[in-house]
Amino acid sequence: MSSMPMPKDLPEPIINPNADVVLTRRYLRKDESGKPYETFKELFWRVASTIASEEGKYKDSTTSVDELTREFYDLMTTYRFLPNSPTLMNAGTRLGQLAACFVLPVEDSIEGIFDAVKHAAMIHKSGGGTGFSFSRLRQMDAVVGSTGGVASGPLSFLKIFNCATEQIKQGGTRRGANMGILRVDHPDIMDFIKAKERDGELNNFNLSVALTEEFMQAVEKGEDYDLVTPNTQETVGSLNARDVFSILVRKAWESGDPGIVFLDRINRDNPTPEQGEMESTNPCGEQPLLPYEACNLGSINLGVCYKTDDDGGTVDYDELKRVVHLSVRFLDNVIDASQYPLDQITEKVRLNRKIGLGVMGWADLLFQLGIPYDSQKAADLGETVMKFIRDEARSASKQLAVERGPFPAYADSVYGKANLGPYRNATTTTIAPTGTLSIIAGCSSGVEPLFALSFVRNVMDGDKLVEANPYFEKALKEEEAFSQKLMDQVAMGKSIQKMDHLPDSIKRVFVTAMDIEPMWHLKMQAAFQKYTDNAVSKTVNLPNSATQEHIWDIYWKAYEYGCKGVTVYRDGCKQVQVLCTGSDQKDEEPKGQNGNSPRGIVKDRPDVIYGFTQKVETGLGMLYLTVNEVDGRPFEVFATIGKSGRSITAKAEAIGRLVSLALRSGVEVREIVAQLTGIGGENPKFVKKKMVQSIPDAIAWVFENRYLKGESLGSTVGSLNRDECPDCGQELVFEEGCHICKSCGFSKCG
Repeated sequence: MSSMPMPKDLPEPIINPNADVVLTRRYLRKDESGKPYETFKELFWRVASTIASEEGKYKDSTTSVDELTREFYDLMTTYRFLPNSPTLMNAGTRLGQLAACFVLPVEDSIEGIFDAVKHAAMIHKSGGGTGFSFSRLRQMDAVVGSTGGVASGPLSFLKIFNCATEQIKQGGTRRGANMGILRVDHPDIMDFIKAKERDGELNNFNLSVALTEEFMQAVEKGEDYDLVTPNTQETVGSLNARDVFSILVRKAWESGDPGIVFLDRINRDNPTPEQGEMESTNPCGEQPLLPYEACNLGSINLGVCYKTDDDGGTVDYDELKRVVHLSVRFLDNVIDASQYPLDQITEKVRLNRKIGLGVMGWADLLFQLGIPYDSQKAADLGETVMKFIRDEARSASKQLAVERGPFPAYADSVYGKANLGPYRNATTTTIAPTGTLSIIAGCSSGVEPLFALSFVRNVMDGDKLVEANPYFEKALKEEEAFSQKLMDQVAMGKSIQKMDHLPDSIKRVFVTAMDIEPMWHLKMQAAFQKYTDNAVSKTVNLPNSATQEHIWDIYWKAYEYGCKGVTVYRDGCKQVQVLCTGSDQKDEEPKGQNGNSPRGIVKDRPDVIYGFTQKVETGLGMLYLTVNEVDGRPFEVFATIGKSGRSITAKAEAIGRLVSLALRSGVEVREIVAQLTGIGGENPKFVKKKMVQSIPDAIAWVFENRYLKGESLGSTVGSLNRDECPDCGQELVFEEGCHICKSCGFSKCG
């Protein structure tokens, strides 16, 4: 911890209940037994004093270390600005690694590939995430000149990276996140696009396809485009661009992966092209970087940059300017304070000194201003606010260049050649994910709409607490429309758009992610992208009923609107995605009974199969349940019931057939149990400390006891389209490229 003593008059930070959980679990320093020995005040003082102490290195600084420490402390504890998680965790500690995201090169050699694996492990251990382009690796079955053998291709090595990530936990708490990118003109692109067809494959990676201008033009014209082998640049084949784009869309519809990035657009904004091309981004896609670059990120809470005026309220631009300038100084100091895990990274970071100042609390600001998220007024304001932030961030960077000198590569940068600077930092703005930061600050995440206006949070001893967005609650009370019953209904997932008794003014302003038409998600991303140096982390959330045509339109409009990439997520898609289409399957539209639902491929039955038969007493007679297994997993079910009449026998047989079809189509046992558990019947019977309510309930009981011992179903029953947090059991939401728990701060990318 920093040796700078804490002033006695230092105010205590106000910590909301969710922030208490998140800070205690992930950020406070702990002893060997895992018990925190640091207070919340000490945490923020540790970070503030460590970062401010770098100011002492610069004799022309316009502020003192003591003054700046207090300013940084106030900046964070009033939740006007928070740095990325590694800075909060590691500033003032022995580890001292403060950057969030890195990009590592993957060279086309065994030595280069496994150097990247080793370097990634070191970064993950220190708390960072990594991005890789696998585009330099020669395609599967290409000849390896040095050995006379053949290459195994990018996908085989991607699996090695994924496996290595599985074994390394960040700071001993969680696994690292990765981005894997492959150019669309790589010969193995089709295998890459289909790489996550099986749920759970490459679970530590987000995947994105790097699309080129040439490819997008070929899509528009319906033409073929060339596939180029990376090591020789020879054309080795071609594909129809529109067909490839269609498959990209279909895979995103099925599972959310892969996303897309527009590679040429990213490189047009590369401030240091003399150092090479950008090949990859960080795990959530908002930070394109050169190989061995890292970026220090932080976010301003726009929700507190609001003030009342004669018209009701407006953006407090004076306060926003002050916060931007102070935050840029903070992030530039982070570069000096950070201890990077590799010498190559230290050299590259200090050469270009990239920072990424972004925002959170955007939805909260709109609530206060009474502006609907899905409106042109909101998009226009987003553009205005981000232009102001970028302009002031660059102004702050110029001021730092006067005090400290420009970034060392300035002369050869686009700024130096155009005589636009000097700047201290090659980039200044990024809209990064703020999943845990927004929980700490008690605000909405990034530039995302609010995911829910009210939700249930688990507290101690199994009690539940309904929490509501404060601006929503205030608006209800002002309209005399507040009631606990209403809040409970909203917390259980009922949309206020369906509540006829609520005023239209409230329903129009307080829209959530699933209330918003997908194109407004994209328009908001484009509005912020226009004045962001790097890129914008944003998820276009879609209802489960969204079609592939919707996603095609989103991908194409992202290209037209000037975005640098886009991620879509169709609600519940992970649970209903195609099990596996297979590399030799025709690229046909998967059709269900209604013409737009995917259907899992039903596995063929082996000639010989073994299982067990269990007898269960029910209120309708003795049920004999035969379960046959393949590799220890249930494969098919036969349900027969004794002398109860032909109708009951037929129902039992029908249930068995449907469960068998689900199992053979890849539906998880847990999901089947969740659907069948608790289905009531007219003759329930108490058996072995369990009330067997019906035939389906009995089947669920057998499955649960044999295959799910000790596993809690939690809230899965009745809501299979929801992922659960493995730490606290609350619902995970997908935004900004990650699954995030709004209750405890757990996040999972990939």
